[in-house]
Amino acid sequence: MAQKMQNERTLVIIKPDGIQRSLMGEIISRYERVGLKLVAMKMVLPTPERATEHYMVGGEEWLETVGEKAAAAYEKKGEKSPYKTYRDNGVAILEANAKYMSAGPVLAMIWEGSHAIPLVRKITGGTEPLGTDVGTIRGDFTLDSYQLADADNRSIRNLIHASGDPEEAKKEIAIWFDEDDIIEYRHIQEQILYDVNMDGILE
Repeated sequence: MAQKMQNERTLVIIKPDGIQRSLMGEIISRYERVGLKLVAMKMVLPTPERATEHYMVGGEEWLETVGEKAAAAYEKKGEKSPYKTYRDNGVAILEANAKYMSAGPVLAMIWEGSHAIPLVRKITGGTEPLGTDVGTIRGDFTLDSYQLADADNRSIRNLIHASGDPEEAKKEIAIWFDEDDIIEYRHIQEQILYDVNMDGILE
């Protein structure tokens, strides 16, 4: 069981705004410092079609869910959603996200380690930079908000995509990487993080 947890993988994509603001090294170092292992990385210029495929790994259910959340956000502001259905709202969000993701080069990565998915999400921070915690990547390095994004009719610029759960990670990794792209190797820090007795320290 411990070995299986140790090999959990998640997809992280530094989006075009993260690349353009020269934050790649800073972002990578945040994940490295916690003990996660980088097992694949490539710079890609996504097509709108590939970006759409990425966001649609959740299928029609994803469109409905994000559309419903967006409608609730309009209501919270005392406004009415401009879309007839949740799905229509979801499609608009999908199109905006795909446009954002394909606006320039991105850095796609696979990180591996125990609790990789929740750890990366915690380090990355919440979807809206304005409302997320100081100390997270989004909280420390960008200032966008839903209010600004809605005013400009665009996707929120939050630097990073990170997989939400194991099933999503598996599907997303397959979009961006072939099996041959993923490198199996032992990192020296794994002996400290995972070795039961740390027997090798004084050898």
